[in-house]
Amino acid sequence: MKRVVTFGEIMLRLSPSGHGRFVQADSFDVVYGGGEANVAVSLANYGLDTHFVTKVPDHEIGQCAVNSLRRYGVGTGFILRGGERLGIYFLEHGASQRPSKVIYDRAHSAISQVKPGEFHWHAILEGADWFHFTGITPALGKGPATVTLEAVQTAKELGVTVSADLNYRKKLWSPEEAKQVMSSLMPYVDVLVANEEDADKVFGITAGESCVTEGKLSEAGYQEVALQLVERFGFKKVAITLRESLSASVNNWSGLLYNTKKFFRSRKYEIQIVDRVGAGDSFAAGLIYGLVTGMPDGEALEFAAAASCLKHTILGDFNLVSTKEVQTLAAGDQSGRVQR
Repeated sequence: MKRVVTFGEIMLRLSPSGHGRFVQADSFDVVYGGGEANVAVSLANYGLDTHFVTKVPDHEIGQCAVNSLRRYGVGTGFILRGGERLGIYFLEHGASQRPSKVIYDRAHSAISQVKPGEFHWHAILEGADWFHFTGITPALGKGPATVTLEAVQTAKELGVTVSADLNYRKKLWSPEEAKQVMSSLMPYVDVLVANEEDADKVFGITAGESCVTEGKLSEAGYQEVALQLVERFGFKKVAITLRESLSASVNNWSGLLYNTKKFFRSRKYEIQIVDRVGAGDSFAAGLIYGLVTGMPDGEALEFAAAASCLKHTILGDFNLVSTKEVQTLAAGDQSGRVQR
């Protein structure tokens, strides 16, 4: 069985029920999630030996976050306990022309306070086939950035494949800060995942005539982005998610993969959105699953696109689907007919 390790922050998510606004809420729905934790849950659901590494406070709320991972089979044996608090984010679901909104309350979270040397990466990564992180983790502060560098350096030393999702978050750092830190991590990355804005915000690489606010995408522009990323950093593969935002409720969704020799484009899905949070993470997880289990590149991309399409239909951060469900959609069955 393939072994995958992910590293990052898991957070408490609080949302008004349904499509209610913050100002209407008398209570909040509770789920847990975060970029790399979302990837770990997907991969565990697909049957891989998956471990999530983080630090959570040593109290009941921290334990709730750990329990949310354990229930889906994610290994939690390398999670450290300590620190002041668990990060929180508030999510208001958008609808039609009203966008979703996120408010962060994550300052001084346990993972943001980690220091170099706290994680024993040789022990954690021994025997692993794949290591994954996102740009959110090094954005949390100097400590997490340094610890992420320790992890990818160890992964390279041990011959572990490394993937990264750029995941630029403007509420966490500036483009200048992101470029400096992420550029120091990229030489250790084999497979890069990005969306329509990440390469621009982090590395100043733009996608031609694309305009995300108008839902216009230029495939040729994104191919040029992938080429420039490979040329600059030497990645073995670059995957780009392509979202056409027709409204907060309806998106077109597809993916692009470049393996330094050939471009692959997935089929396009028109999605009626239930919850889009974690969609990029589910794409990354689907791609990792496909590649680590030996799928051809084009097939791995189709698996990733189908997995992330399904995630848009599921409440919460985690993509709670099976490989069979993903494979059925990837094979072309978009009917949504009742399964009896």
